[in-house]
Amino acid sequence: MTPTQRTLKYLKDLGRVCGIVERFNMYAGPHGIRQDLFGFIDIIALDRKEGIIGVQSCGQAFSAHYKKITEERHHECAEWLRCGGKVELIGWRKVKHKRGGAAMRWKPRVREITQKDLDEVL
Repeated sequence: MTPTQRTLKYLKDLGRVCGIVERFNMYAGPHGIRQDLFGFIDIIALDRKEGIIGVQSCGQAFSAHYKKITEERHHECAEWLRCGGKVELIGWRKVKHKRGGAAMRWKPRVREITQKDLDEVL
């Protein structure tokens, strides 16, 4: 199961309506590339309480994706926030189910990206 599939299940379990906006472009580069909406959104989630949320999902490279959103896609993320959208970064890692046990479970790490996060980069 990919991080995007795990994230979709997680978001749907929260009662959110979701759609994948990341696309594979087979014509870009020699082998094709995955392209995110505005360069940082994999999934759009609709939540009655939270509104419209742009979600970036990843595996264990949480800090690299955080840097991508706040530095490389700073302008796009700021515009998304100014227009009333929210941004969440959801990373996945395996953790032990019980302390000292051997069973492992996938656990999400969720961080909302705010204007304050973007201002700290500048």
